[in-house]
Amino acid sequence: MAAGDGDESAEPEPADLQQMAGRGISVARRKGLTFYQKKKKLNSTVIKDIFEVIVGGMIAVFLAFVIIFSVGMRTSVIGDSMEPALYNGQEILMNRVIYRLSSPKRGDVVVFLPNGNQNSHYYVKRVVGLPGERIQIREGNVYINDVLLEEDEAFDKMIDAGIAQSELELAADEYFVLGDNRNSSEDSRSGNIGAVRKDNIIGKAWFHMASDTDTMGLIE
Repeated sequence: MAAGDGDESAEPEPADLQQMAGRGISVARRKGLTFYQKKKKLNSTVIKDIFEVIVGGMIAVFLAFVIIFSVGMRTSVIGDSMEPALYNGQEILMNRVIYRLSSPKRGDVVVFLPNGNQNSHYYVKRVVGLPGERIQIREGNVYINDVLLEEDEAFDKMIDAGIAQSELELAADEYFVLGDNRNSSEDSRSGNIGAVRKDNIIGKAWFHMASDTDTMGLIE
């Protein structure tokens, strides 16, 4: 073989080695960058998921609080004044929002504090007289503006008319309430209670829980 012939298996020059090494480092850096980007993206996704779970949980707790405060607040009936609709010790749910949007209607069962007394237990009675009406009890029956009020025959005639023996005129924010068990009820006939102001009404009783003598259901 002639001395001038080229050898294809000759070793690369130092410059070539340096160039190859540079390319290897560049490739390694690109791979490392890609891994870093994936890791960063993964961490962002996890953080976002955790944040969504936390926010969702907070919203759920808030909604539960609003629902319970609005329509799920419980109290118990004390005494037999609302029998046979409600019994002593029976738990009821009240709607605390409805009377902020509207006014009590005749026949509604309301929960109130007599004269706004915060130390008193809740009273549960039925609305009979509305603001501006004239109320009187004659011969055991309720008269509104001199007209006999037609009521459920299950309500007994009242033996004691109390302060309603004389005609009472309700103010613009007052309601006359009675217990369904008319002759075993302390209500608007009593001088200690009288007409109930709207701002002393806590809410409308709308659902009763089961008791020893009754099943759960809507309050009528």
